[in-house]
This record gives sequence, C-alpha cells and structure tokens, in this order.
Amino acid sequence: MSTPRNNQTPASQREQSGLSPLSTLIFSSRWLQLPLYLGLIVAQGVYVILFLKDLWHLTTHVMSFGEQEIMLVVLGLIDVVMISNLLVMVIVGGYETFVSRLRLQGHPDQPEWLSHVNAAVLKVKLATAIIGISSIHLLKTFIEAGSIGMPGAKTTWDAVVLQTIIHSVFILSAVGIAWIDRLMVPPGKPRVLPTTEERPCVVLQQQTKPPHRG
Repeated sequence: MSTPRNNQTPASQREQSGLSPLSTLIFSSRWLQLPLYLGLIVAQGVYVILFLKDLWHLTTHVMSFGEQEIMLVVLGLIDVVMISNLLVMVIVGGYETFVSRLRLQGHPDQPEWLSHVNAAVLKVKLATAIIGISSIHLLKTFIEAGSIGMPGAKTTWDAVVLQTIIHSVFILSAVGIAWIDRLMVPPGKPRVLPTTEERPCVVLQQQTKPPHRG
C-alpha cells in the first residue's frame, strides 16, 4: 500500500507551522508600546482633574470676574477638552493601528473615524487637532493683547507675532501632510476603503448592477 504524496508547497508548510521565533519576537515587540498608551490614559486623567479645577475656579469667582476673564477661563476649558480629544485619538487610533485590533465592529459607540483609520489618516487628523489647539492659544493671546503696555500685562507684541508665525507653520505642515498623503494614493483608487459591514453591500451592488446599454 503506497503512502499518499504530500502536495503541500514549502510556503504552505511554513504558513501552517507559524512564524519563526525571530519573526514572532519582532512582531511581538509592538506590545512594548502598551505602557506608552496606558501612560497617555493616566495623562488624560490628569487633564480631567485640571478641567474640574478650572471649572471650580470659574464657578466660585463668577460674580467677581469680568467678561474678559470669564472668556479666558472658558477658552482654557475648551483647550483642555481639545487636548483630551487629541489624547483619545492617539490612544485609540494608535493602538488600533500599531498594536492590536480593538474589535469594535458593530459596537454602538465605535468612533466613526476608527473604521478607516490608518497611519496616514491618523497623521492628518492629529495635525488638524493640533491646529485647533493652537487656534485656542492664539485666540487667548489676541484677547490679552488689549492689555499690552499696561501694568501686569501677560503678553507682548513679540509673543503675538511669534505665536501667529507658529500657528501658520502648523497650518502649512498640515497642508503638506495632506498633500503628501494625496500623492501616495494612485489616481482612481478610493481613498477610504469600505468597512467590514459595508463591503458585502458593495459587492452585492456590483453584482446586481444592470449592464450598460449603449
């Protein structure tokens, strides 16, 4: 009785045997980033404490503060919220892109942008978030610019010009990142792939599409 021949190729045998020890070690090194993302979660908790501190300061001095002082405190609160949003974007998007899948498909609280996030999309979103944070700081500086030259002024004209230049550089950097990302996508290729739930619908639409009649 003859033994059955093994028709498997060396490539398929390697796939069945799994990764080599060196490949496993290199691929598992991505988990070294886990403490970094956990540290960002702790930093987000610190910002929550800072937000509550500023909010308490505002509510306890609401009768003694003027309109400009209240506006500056509110802008500070918005600044904290935008930095917290940036942290969430880095934590969730970075972990999903570089460490491991979160498996949130079908979850009612899944962020809309997470379904098509990748390294390029994440860079553009981070650049946009940084521009928003810089805009809040620049607006606070413009409000304080009215007291330049007076005793106790917290800013100078040099600081206003410098922050404006820095904000402009952030905008140019974001435009450059988006432009480079656009150049990396071949013409005619969709920029955002459909999600796992949407792909069967796309395939079904392509199959049921009537033929073109000339």
